Amino acid sequence: MARKTDPTPHTLLPALRTHPWFASCPEELQLALLEMSRLWYLKPGETLFSRGEAHDSLCCVVAGALKVGATDPNDGTHRLTLYLEPYQWIGEISMIDGLPRGQDAIADMDSTVMVVSGHQLETWLVDHPKYWRDIARLATGKLRMILMASDESSTLTIEQRVSRRLLASATSFGQSTTLTYRRLIRLPQDYLARMLGVSRQTINKVLRTLENDKVLALKYAEIEILDMAALLARAGPIDMEALSSRRAGPWGDRPPDVPA
Repeated sequence: MARKTDPTPHTLLPALRTHPWFASCPEELQLALLEMSRLWYLKPGETLFSRGEAHDSLCCVVAGALKVGATDPNDGTHRLTLYLEPYQWIGEISMIDGLPRGQDAIADMDSTVMVVSGHQLETWLVDHPKYWRDIARLATGKLRMILMASDESSTLTIEQRVSRRLLASATSFGQSTTLTYRRLIRLPQDYLARMLGVSRQTINKVLRTLENDKVLALKYAEIEILDMAALLARAGPIDMEALSSRRAGPWGDRPPDVPA
């Protein structure tokens, strides 16, 4: 059965512009991405794309969430690398190098994804080559975050790493032009364990300590932040310049400090 899709409406532009990369792109590129895209609707567990597939699109989550990682062929477990929520992008690396997808992207719940045709985009970029740099900026922004996470894994305690990952999910560090925070975040403990490369038992122990100290409250598949200032303190010194310095361009301002 053919997948149900819809044209992407221009009314989605203000929401898309809450992401600093999209907001910093020239309006001509923003509108072109919109025109070359369609909205795809995914059910929980449905695959957007799989590792090894030819690249054919640049994608943005507009509702729901995607689990991004690689499936272990030996036991079928999914090693979680990224958990993407609105309005985060994926697919730019394969767009740049032309190689097959390196990971699986799977819907974690009912999700809507804006899918930009890779063929149309590459054809358009032939006539507008100056915008290749904007596509590259999307990739380098993720690379910076990955390098920061790699450094943190070898220098921080597990409580600091957990606290920072919770902050990243609650505040969308580097992923929003306005640095506000959500008190309630969807982040099951096994997801958190897979992203940090530790056991679920280790994660549970840290979260229980934070819960006992009234920093957060644990709910089914969700975590409620009770004391943001205390969570910031548990995370240790954070380089806010590195996390929020990507300019938002003409459609937004640089994020302010994280609210206490």
